[in-house]
Amino acid sequence: QVQLVESGGGLVQAGGSLRLSCAASGRTSSTYPMAWFRQAPGKEREFVAAITRSGGRTNYEDSVKGRFTISRDNAKNTVYLQMSSLKPEDTAVYFCAADLLYWGPDQKYNYWGQGTQVTVSS
Repeated sequence: QVQLVESGGGLVQAGGSLRLSCAASGRTSSTYPMAWFRQAPGKEREFVAAITRSGGRTNYEDSVKGRFTISRDNAKNTVYLQMSSLKPEDTAVYFCAADLLYWGPDQKYNYWGQGTQVTVSS
């Protein structure tokens, strides 16, 4: 079993930046592909970014390309999402997810965190 805990959310003005962290604990003897998803009020949860075990490959949803960067520190069992040039439409609860094998945009991940709120004011 793997537990995921997100942190770093908050309130920021449009154009600002935030860095989210996702710390993994439990069965972390192996690293996992990991991802970030988000869910805005009244909308379905959607893919944001994903990263492979080594961090050598990443994948982004089109609307965040060039603004968000996913990275990881396997020594700390932590994945990050650096968000820049934030827009009001980025307002959502952000979730991290992990899986033994999968790292794509679908919600096939076995493990999920509880989420952290990001609010971008105009």
